[in-house]
Amino acid sequence: MKTEILLFDQSDLFTTGKGTKKEFDLPDLDLRLHEGFIPKLEADRYYTHLLNATPWRQYEMPMYDKIVTAPRMVAWYGSNDEVGGSSLAWTPELLELKQKVEIETSLEFNAVLLNLYRNGNDSVAWHSDKEHRIGQNPNIASLTFGQTRPFRFRHKVNKHLDQLEVLLHHGTLLLISGTTNTYWEHHIPKSTKDMLPRINLTFRQVRL
Repeated sequence: MKTEILLFDQSDLFTTGKGTKKEFDLPDLDLRLHEGFIPKLEADRYYTHLLNATPWRQYEMPMYDKIVTAPRMVAWYGSNDEVGGSSLAWTPELLELKQKVEIETSLEFNAVLLNLYRNGNDSVAWHSDKEHRIGQNPNIASLTFGQTRPFRFRHKVNKHLDQLEVLLHHGTLLLISGTTNTYWEHHIPKSTKDMLPRINLTFRQVRL
């Protein structure tokens, strides 16, 4: 049986000074969406800089009984004394974005993972983030630049709940909080459509 996908009704959005905001009312789900969080011209500048100046790398990950190359590029930034010695040093641009996100969310973050989706072939499989470094019920602030891609959620236990799909546009901020990471999985599907690169920044509070 085909799984139903819930697309949020954009008529539910309310206008703010910088864009539009929405919260989602589903069991065990705590999402806050802020479209237009980074205005377009400013978002264009960040997108161009991050795309060209970031030392993107591929990484390998375990999947079932083998090691595979993840279908996207990554870069990991943070203060080494707080998140470990494998991170890159904060850049001025990332510190600017971190400050904007922290002011908007009233939260503090000490690390950010950048993902580059080069085209429609790049994706993320169904998963929830590992809790051993970010704790239970973490706050994760996701900032998108570039190509709009669908971000899907499905409940781990209650299979009667429909999947939720949120379209993440250029300059959009999505705050994932509460029990979302505990009870829901998320992924970004592949697409056969021609797509430009998408850059996603996920700000986190990492524990050593």
